[in-house]
Amino acid sequence: MKAAGKEEPAMTEQQTTPGAAAQESARPATPTPSVPQASREPGRWGRVDADGTVFVTSETGERAVGSWQAGDAAEGLAHYARRFDDLLTEAGLLEARLASKAGDPKQSLTSAQQLRDGLNEAAVVGDLAALAVRLDHLVAVAEQAVGVAKQEREEARSAATARKQALAEEAEQIAAESTQWKPAGDRLRAIVDEWKEIRGVDRKTDEQLWRRFAKARDGFNRRRGAHFADLDRQRLVAKARKQELAEEAEQIADSSDWADTAARYRQLMTDWKAAGRAPKDADEALWQRFRAAQDRFFSRRSATFEERDAEFAVNAEEKEKLLAEAEQLDPTKNLEAARAQLQRIQERWDEIGKVPRDRIRELEGRLRAVEDGVREATDARWRRTDPEAEARVAQFRERVEQFEAQAEKARAAGNRRKAEQAEAQAAQWREWLTAAEQALATR
Repeated sequence: MKAAGKEEPAMTEQQTTPGAAAQESARPATPTPSVPQASREPGRWGRVDADGTVFVTSETGERAVGSWQAGDAAEGLAHYARRFDDLLTEAGLLEARLASKAGDPKQSLTSAQQLRDGLNEAAVVGDLAALAVRLDHLVAVAEQAVGVAKQEREEARSAATARKQALAEEAEQIAAESTQWKPAGDRLRAIVDEWKEIRGVDRKTDEQLWRRFAKARDGFNRRRGAHFADLDRQRLVAKARKQELAEEAEQIADSSDWADTAARYRQLMTDWKAAGRAPKDADEALWQRFRAAQDRFFSRRSATFEERDAEFAVNAEEKEKLLAEAEQLDPTKNLEAARAQLQRIQERWDEIGKVPRDRIRELEGRLRAVEDGVREATDARWRRTDPEAEARVAQFRERVEQFEAQAEKARAAGNRRKAEQAEAQAAQWREWLTAAEQALATR
């Protein structure tokens, strides 16, 4: 049968060419054996006989690989040589894919084995022996790549399993310990996202680890829910307590018992702080009520005190006049006259009455300074006339003389130890005598 134009020539084959190989594996440990292209010298590797049968020549002899009826013998031989070159190309692609690690090395191994196992029946013309060596090398490289890929998968699986186990453990620690509710909740959600990105864990292990994580997350959610439920209860209790405090503050806001009511407001404020926080809206509303009542009371008190202070300003002027008189007293010159005059000033001071609050400390302090001066002068005169002070001096002097005499007597008797003891006692009494004499001299 004749072929028309450039159409594919008709032919019969003993076996079809294997399909394309897949990818990835380790690089070959030894150089890839070289195989010459058959299309360059097709006559070197085969022939076409007179009836159109195509033969390939090998070390074991000739083998019929097909029939060529579409043209002259040279064209038929070249056609089958090109098919051999296609096998070379197929092998080269597999080698390149294994070297680049771009695909599944197991698929590449299957394709290489198919090429090698089908070589004895392939309808091609070329150096089959060299190609067989090359394909054996390719299979070996693919097997090595399969082993490497398996090891890498195991390592990746172990790493992925370890990562998910670490995430599960982290979730368990959060569930058991954390009270930072929002950051902890955010972290658990982030763990879920990380978990989804981790691939390669076997299904059984993955399910076990996920159950651990889910249990920890559920435990955290229960503990967080219990915390906020308890917090809500506490806030309701605080709300009730602050309601009571606000009501009492409102009840006493119109009191005119200034001192006791002010003290009570201070205690109410302490109780308010101790009550804790109520729900936000209620807490703010109750505080506004409490503060308004407190402000009303203290505003009334301030207004009253300001009115009184205005009335007491005259009293302050009168007391300033008394102070001017009191501060002229000189008890060192005439103590009795100073004491009598101070007594009259004190009586008049009490009769005048209250002064503005901001003047109390100043005026009372000035009067107290005058009183202290008169009292110190009185105490000094008493010390100068105290007969007991002179008696103590005489007593101390007598005791010094006694111990000195004992020391002298012991020394004369040769009792050194007793003499030293008496001298030590005499020295101690002499110190006391000196101090008593100095005190008497300064009066």
